[in-house]
Amino acid sequence: MAGKTVSALLCAGAALLGLAVGGARAAERVTLQLKWVPQAQFAGYYVAQAKGYYKEAGLDVTIKPGGPDVAPPQVIAGGGADVVVDWMPSALASREKGVPLVNIAQPFKKSGLMLTCRADTGIKTPADLKGRTLGVWYAGNEYPFLAWMAKLGLKTDGSPGGVTVLKQGFNVDPLIQRQADCVSTMSYNEYWQVIDAGFKPEQLVVFRYEDQGVAALEDGLYALEPKLKDKAFVARLAKFVAASEKGWAYAAAHPDEAAEIVLENDASGAQTEKHQKRMMREIAKLLDTSGGRLDPADYDRTVAILLAGGTDQPVITRKPEGAWTHAVTAAEGQ
Repeated sequence: MAGKTVSALLCAGAALLGLAVGGARAAERVTLQLKWVPQAQFAGYYVAQAKGYYKEAGLDVTIKPGGPDVAPPQVIAGGGADVVVDWMPSALASREKGVPLVNIAQPFKKSGLMLTCRADTGIKTPADLKGRTLGVWYAGNEYPFLAWMAKLGLKTDGSPGGVTVLKQGFNVDPLIQRQADCVSTMSYNEYWQVIDAGFKPEQLVVFRYEDQGVAALEDGLYALEPKLKDKAFVARLAKFVAASEKGWAYAAAHPDEAAEIVLENDASGAQTEKHQKRMMREIAKLLDTSGGRLDPADYDRTVAILLAGGTDQPVITRKPEGAWTHAVTAAEGQ
């Protein structure tokens, strides 16, 4: 009898172990491709992972860093990710070219894009940009700028009466070295590089794209349209978005801790504690507070800006159809 009891206990223990192992195996995998290298711009995802929010949701999330040679649309098109972080201009351009990206959530409500000018150039208003040399990021980031110049009636092809465009690297050297009167900056990153280079705020004139009415949506989450026809996949992404938003909320409320978590994920060691903590505080000002749900009005504004880009090769040539969905943020009680 005792032998049967021991045997039963062993079987029960084995069954419980099997359930535990099975539960571990049941974790659903999600691969996220970032737009850039590990920094506070992506703190919400790193925090969600570090705090166990993804694990609590039954997810096994892999976060892949980006960089200058990484194009998120190409990564997801090649099967290297389930979801990517990208700016809407880039995503819509990719969609028109055949990569069926769909915005499933929009963690960032506001744009951090700015044009930062030296005050000693005499530039005080947008009208003063005429005839100036302006640093602009390309690879899809130039379209809000082109839309702004079109709105101002300023040519960007080097013709008289317009502006001279300098293709800017991801630094602020052209401004510091007087190669450009103004350069592109993000409110949470490059602007502070200018400050750290020795400039005081009063020595700079800053034009925020939000204030100029030409701000496009940045840092949204995108998935491939065909995969969104799978209800199980949508449910998995809903868990991912909900856990990510929880991570963003924690990061905004605990910026210093969030910055430390980001630094732990910076394998290059290039980031500094001071810069990441400052970046996180600035990022918090741009975040959405409605669970990442895309505001259709923001989408329509972005599309209108891109269609009015004032270039012979516009980012999009027609209004997109099916480029966003609330299916993911509406699932799982979001």
